[in-house]
Amino acid sequence: MSTLVEQLINTEAHKSIFETAVRQNSLPVCAAFGSSSNPQPVSFSNTNRVLSTKDSDGVRAQFPQTVAASGNVVLTSAGASSARVQGKRVAVLFSGGPAAGGHNVVCGLKRVLGAGNTLFGVKAGPKGLLKGSLFEITDANVDFIINTGGFDFLGSDRTKIKSDEQFAQVRETCIKHQLDAIVVVGGDDSNTNAAVLAESLFTGVKADGSGVQVIGVPKTIDGDLQVGDLLSISFGFDTATRIYSEMVGNILQDTSSSLKYWHFVKLMGRSASHVALEVALQTKPAIALISEEIAANRESLASIIDRVAKVIVERSHRGMNYGVLLAPEGLIEFIPEMNAMIAELNDVLAHNVAEFAALADEAKPAFIESRLSPDNAHLLASLPHYIVNMLLAERDSHGNLQVSLIPTEQLLIDMAKRRVRELDPQVPFAAHSHFLGYEGRCGAPTLFDAAYTYNLGLTAGSLILDGRTGYMATITGLTSGGTPQAIPLAGLLNIERRHGKDEFVIEKALVKMDSPAMRYFVSRRDEWAAKDLFSSPGPRQFWGPTTHQLPITVALNSGAESLMFKIG
Repeated sequence: MSTLVEQLINTEAHKSIFETAVRQNSLPVCAAFGSSSNPQPVSFSNTNRVLSTKDSDGVRAQFPQTVAASGNVVLTSAGASSARVQGKRVAVLFSGGPAAGGHNVVCGLKRVLGAGNTLFGVKAGPKGLLKGSLFEITDANVDFIINTGGFDFLGSDRTKIKSDEQFAQVRETCIKHQLDAIVVVGGDDSNTNAAVLAESLFTGVKADGSGVQVIGVPKTIDGDLQVGDLLSISFGFDTATRIYSEMVGNILQDTSSSLKYWHFVKLMGRSASHVALEVALQTKPAIALISEEIAANRESLASIIDRVAKVIVERSHRGMNYGVLLAPEGLIEFIPEMNAMIAELNDVLAHNVAEFAALADEAKPAFIESRLSPDNAHLLASLPHYIVNMLLAERDSHGNLQVSLIPTEQLLIDMAKRRVRELDPQVPFAAHSHFLGYEGRCGAPTLFDAAYTYNLGLTAGSLILDGRTGYMATITGLTSGGTPQAIPLAGLLNIERRHGKDEFVIEKALVKMDSPAMRYFVSRRDEWAAKDLFSSPGPRQFWGPTTHQLPITVALNSGAESLMFKIG
């Protein structure tokens, strides 16, 4: 066997030259934690900020123990912890889709808990918690997974723990493994589940009548888990948008080289357009559709298509028969008439589950149309079959329409082609469609996401050692050194219609029309449409000039004076 072959074999199983090097990348930490390699837990004290929502009275009635304990008051770090807590048994799980940096949350947890406490990994997310599929995480595990992408170390799933039987199973797992705390790493739905678990496990789990702590960590590449200045962004967003921006930048460069194609790119982001807005700011395409703006303007599907077609025609008249359009995957739900139809459709499906499931696929559209209002039935019947099939597809475990499966980009191409012909039959229009989604979820985290998640893990572990429950870890002051804080989960809860009934949820953070990032985008997009002003931001960097760059939306919306983050 040659030396080269031996070297190649040694790069297998997550030991590529890059992966080996990135594990050695040092991580900055908030000054409160001391050093990165030997972090010290911090204690927490109350701030003067109390969180509330329009449904706070209803939340207080359903979450009496956690609300009474926290008062819905935001916590902030109050110096190094003087207590030396020993013997804690903590479980950590990933919930929902992967996001870059998840492994570093685990690493931060393990290191801040220290040798005197035990960290368990839960295999396959909430489902693994129900089954009691736990294993002890070692220092060697941490050394191997640090700064690497994906969720493969623990696995994940989308099970929502909500039935009495499921809560009983969680209690059995807690008792069997003598757990003192659970850390849920997930998005808005998963952190809602963490809030429910915190209330359910508050007391009466252990023999002495005490409970099990529950702490949430904010994860989602969609960026729709934000809480003003308390939570600027969820982790994974920066890595995903950098990956998408590199690919969109490459496509933009191709369009001006081949001079003959339009590329319609759908970007992951189920319920908000943060990803699309960030990628647009990074790359400056000819057209970028922002779902929240369309909803605010009550723009119809025909109006959107007319707007897109006019840009295509105007660019053609300037000699540019090419360009790039960006659209969020959740666009279809924000178009007013589509949103109204989908809302009614969800209720009809929720109340006719068995009968609908028993039908042959070809009979399902007529069955649903017969139960919709006339306007919505007419709209559904007018859509291409490939859109109708996806609108009727099975919802995910949280009751959400699986918008990533809807070929919105192809619908836009087909409708734009017809409208371009109506406006000017002489304009050539050749288009390709793309969906950039899974490509961005599991990449090795950018330095920002790697540092952010490591500090989130340190914060979550410190909250556990400080005896807290029902909080979500956060890091504020991302451009001024970083401050560990904690957000009371019950203070974020609202009532929302799910599965045909009201449920408590953390409201998704949408793009705000008056945000600095949106205002800047609006001020520049006409220039981007009229001229080729695109830029290629290049790949993620782990060493180099853009290593410390913040997401542009975060920098603009937080009023930062530069694009560079500073933790530590």
